[in-house]
Amino acid sequence: MIRRRLRLRGLFQKYFLVLFLAVVIPLAANGLSEAWFGYRDQRARLDQLLGVEARSAASKIQGFLDGITNHLGWLVQLPWTEEPDERRRVDALRLLRQVPAIVSLTLVDGTGRERLYVSRIGLNRIESRTDRSGDPAVTGAHSARIWYGEVSYYRGSEPYLTVAISGNRPSVGIVVAEVNLKLIWDVISAIKVGETGLAFVLDGPGRLVAHPDISLVLRGADDETLGPFRAIRQTVVRAGAGFATSRDAHGQAVAATAAPVAGSDWTVVVEQPVSEAFGPIYGALRRTGGLLLAGAVLAGLLAYTLARRMTEPIRLLEEGTECIGLGQFEHRIDIRTGDELQRLADSFNTMAAELAVSQERQERIAKLKRFLAPQVAELVDRKGDDGVLEGRRAEVVAVFCDLRGFTTFSARAEPEEVMSVLSEYYEALGRIITKYAATLTSFSGDGLMVLVNAPVPVAEPALRAADLAVEMQRSVQGLIMGWRERGHRIGFGVGLAMGPATVGRIGYESRLDYTAIGSVVNLAARLCASAANREILTDENTAEAVRGKRALIPLGSRALKGYEREVPVFGISVEEHPSAA
Repeated sequence: MIRRRLRLRGLFQKYFLVLFLAVVIPLAANGLSEAWFGYRDQRARLDQLLGVEARSAASKIQGFLDGITNHLGWLVQLPWTEEPDERRRVDALRLLRQVPAIVSLTLVDGTGRERLYVSRIGLNRIESRTDRSGDPAVTGAHSARIWYGEVSYYRGSEPYLTVAISGNRPSVGIVVAEVNLKLIWDVISAIKVGETGLAFVLDGPGRLVAHPDISLVLRGADDETLGPFRAIRQTVVRAGAGFATSRDAHGQAVAATAAPVAGSDWTVVVEQPVSEAFGPIYGALRRTGGLLLAGAVLAGLLAYTLARRMTEPIRLLEEGTECIGLGQFEHRIDIRTGDELQRLADSFNTMAAELAVSQERQERIAKLKRFLAPQVAELVDRKGDDGVLEGRRAEVVAVFCDLRGFTTFSARAEPEEVMSVLSEYYEALGRIITKYAATLTSFSGDGLMVLVNAPVPVAEPALRAADLAVEMQRSVQGLIMGWRERGHRIGFGVGLAMGPATVGRIGYESRLDYTAIGSVVNLAARLCASAANREILTDENTAEAVRGKRALIPLGSRALKGYEREVPVFGISVEEHPSAA
């Protein structure tokens, strides 16, 4: 489980993340760019739309006012006389019927005196001659010809506007009209921006002149009602060019722009809910988000599939290496991807097969090295034929050696000291046996048996055995000097004999040894037992083979255990012996 978790945090996670991001990042970048450019284009379209609607609404409101002023202009065409003018009264009454928004009309002559007053809600007056020259409407008309007063509220609710128009000559006088602005509702309610967008009109101080919801207009100058409308206008003014976003009376975010009404201090404000204005963008974003989500899911599945396809062979390779590490060289990896990973698995399988062969070879060499010199074991392995180890008759030189006084020493010394002495002893003899490519057949305690010329034949086996024995004697004598300094009285003797013997493997399946059987082995063992410290004893056959090549010392005949007759014995000089190469 731990290995699995570590692997998922390794290559699988990296592959998955890279493949996932390779698909998702382009999708996200494309979606974001489309959303940004769409938002920018929609904002430009909205700015254009709201601007057009605002100017159109201002034009319609201006048309409403112009229509009233045009009708009023017909009443200031003729000059006044001192006599009552019945025709003007008829024209005024006809105008009230033609323009329902006009509530009352006041006609003032060139001297500023009231000559006629007609009203829908009050009593008419004719020739009252009241001085009106100081009225704001009269003075305003004198200075600007067309004058618009401030919005007032009749009975605190209905908005009224005073309009005054002067004639083109002072003698024709001035007409002052009171206009009920409720009738602008027909104009303002007809203005639609999108599905739910609307327009409303504010005068200079921020009073609501017209709104599709006439109940808001009828509330008069209520600051709580007018607050949101004034805030929208202020936001638009601060924004300058283009539209601005604010919140309406219901707290809903709106996009708004404004346009002035020519000739008056009115402002037409056009608004549209942001949710509707940017509805296409929101829809595009939702579609983009859906596509991005679908792309992310698809990318995740694709990345998971590809990452698993890439990491699964690696997992198999990892398991294969674990099996090889455990010595299971028969394990094979089955990968059928048809790519480099399959070639890698094939190479791994070939390596496992070669390791199996190599292991078998190493085991065989290890077995051979138990009784053969390493170079001899290597030779047998390279030839691939261990037939030389089979039982056969051969001329061999058997070499026996052991320590003198070892039994007494081991009885007195500590086991650790005995082991230390034996380790030094075998280390020294092992190097020499390996050097001369001899075959160590057995060792027990302090005694060793070595064969020369078996299983691999060598040139002049007697001479090689003699040199082997001399170097063994010299090496162990160096050790003996050190042992004596440690208080141990130990000697070393060697015996060797040459003759025919039966050599080969002996033992059972799980344990085989290479040995020699014959009288030459017994003779070498008896000579070793007879040899004193520093002595190398050999039989007559070995002496004849090395005579003239190595220094021999005739020792006469000796009685050896197991032999009825005395056996001729020779010694090989250690001091006069040349150094072995």
